[in-house]
Amino acid sequence: MELIPLLMFAAICLFLMFGYPVAFTLAGVALAFAGLGILGGVFDPNLLKSFPARLYGIMNNYTLVAVPLFVFMGGILEKSRLAEDLLANMSKACGRLPGGLGISVVLVGSMLAASTGIVGATVVTMGLMSLPLMLKRGYAPSFACGTICATGTLGQIIPPSIVLVLLGDVLSSAYQQAQLKMGIFNPKTISVGDLFIAAMLPGLALVLLYILYVFFTAWLRPNIIPRVEINDDDKVSLWRLFASLLPVLLLISLLLGSILIGAATPTEAAGVGALGACILALCKKQLSWARLRDVSRSTTQISAMIFMILIGASLFSLVFRGFGGEELVHQFFSSLPGGVYTAIALVMLAMFILGFILDFIEIIFVVVPIVAPVLLAMGVDPIWLGIMIAVNLQTSFLTPPFGFALFYLRGVAPASIKTSEIYRGVLPFIGLQLALLCIMALWPSLVTWLPSQL
Repeated sequence: MELIPLLMFAAICLFLMFGYPVAFTLAGVALAFAGLGILGGVFDPNLLKSFPARLYGIMNNYTLVAVPLFVFMGGILEKSRLAEDLLANMSKACGRLPGGLGISVVLVGSMLAASTGIVGATVVTMGLMSLPLMLKRGYAPSFACGTICATGTLGQIIPPSIVLVLLGDVLSSAYQQAQLKMGIFNPKTISVGDLFIAAMLPGLALVLLYILYVFFTAWLRPNIIPRVEINDDDKVSLWRLFASLLPVLLLISLLLGSILIGAATPTEAAGVGALGACILALCKKQLSWARLRDVSRSTTQISAMIFMILIGASLFSLVFRGFGGEELVHQFFSSLPGGVYTAIALVMLAMFILGFILDFIEIIFVVVPIVAPVLLAMGVDPIWLGIMIAVNLQTSFLTPPFGFALFYLRGVAPASIKTSEIYRGVLPFIGLQLALLCIMALWPSLVTWLPSQL
């Protein structure tokens, strides 16, 4: 009986590695094990009767409405070419600094991440715009590719992030389960807005680490980042820089500002952001019926994929718990030497490794519901845990050989750039992200301080 949950999880990983669709793999494995369990008399078939109620809960979940809205907003901003003028002016403004173009790529990418919240859109957009320019300026291909990939993954942690939206919903349910187990019958909840607020300081810290790395690399290793002579044509006026910054800053202020002051929920802010993106695209004369149709179609496809995975993962977690999987995980964590600290380290390591073969959506919907209630019942802060998971998933998104950000850039990079150069370029940035994880583990207040002030 105790081996069945382990076999379920192993079967999921095996079938996903063979390339079967994630949503149907989750549901199919769950139903297969449930059927065998019923025949063997080790699974209660009445548990499956609660699945329709879970489906209704997914359909009736107001928080998840933010997902298609943020995806739509990111698609519109990607098509509107909002970042082109910003990158051109920012690179001129930072031109006198060592590695000025690399620093401008980090800054523009972070603002694009804060506008779209979608890693793929940021990596592809920055790859198409900045990679040819960085290669033309003499940047080493590995360094240029590493900077673009790492900057693109900032969409995982900087709000509004699809990862944080999904994590907020899953962790809220897990937090309520943990409190009920501890005998708290009026359980508190955490919101996506709490995670958005908590992610701001770690996100800014990671941007600062990237900038410092680019600056000191350019200063100490000019063979990788050659110094560029600045002439009058490469200067930009403050007005032009402000004019290119204004649309992005205005959209970010509308999104995050409305959440911070409590004027809007993340779902309402997502609606405002989607409308704001359409207005910006219209002002730049980049909005047409054909483009709107393409974005709407891609938004529908991505949203349908996410919700189908959520439905499959909900069935999988129901059957997993029916076989006593959650109690097995709790017993395992409780028996570890070092208690909660060892448990957290083990969970972070497992998620990092699983990130090589699973997308962040599968990890959030499959792994987090299994381990989060146990960790939260052990006294772990839910907001801190959510940000730790988000940064960890961001790191796995960047790690060779299966990091998805690497595949996105490989798809738009010139054929002359070797895949090994892309892999080599991201390694220092992976180290910076792991350093941030250690900093947040040693000083949790980096995550928890800002939410406690609001």
